[in-house]
Amino acid sequence: MTMISPIELTPIKIDNYLEVVSPNTIRLKEHRIGLEHIVERYLEGYTPEQMAQDFPGVSLVQIYAVITYYLQHRPQVDAYLTELNKQAETAYQTWLNNPSPAMLKIRQLKAQRQIGL
Repeated sequence: MTMISPIELTPIKIDNYLEVVSPNTIRLKEHRIGLEHIVERYLEGYTPEQMAQDFPGVSLVQIYAVITYYLQHRPQVDAYLTELNKQAETAYQTWLNNPSPAMLKIRQLKAQRQIGL
């Protein structure tokens, strides 16, 4: 009977896979892809393999590490995602309510065309 060598269990070091760029920006290490991009796709039902196709250059190991981190820290990551979504909505509303001069001109031309029809 042959003896099987014991597997050495070592904890995953998440800082090998994620980096905190700022309090509101957590990205995959050495990528511009945010934690939220992987987690949102995971919540939408994408497989890690599908995500790897969406993000060439990101390894399956990185994707699985992020998913594992999410599952172990769900309340904190969900709060982070909620805050990001609030900030995005605030920025969108600000943009919508304060259009650039170019956007104002486009709206004016569009209104003139509709009146002329």
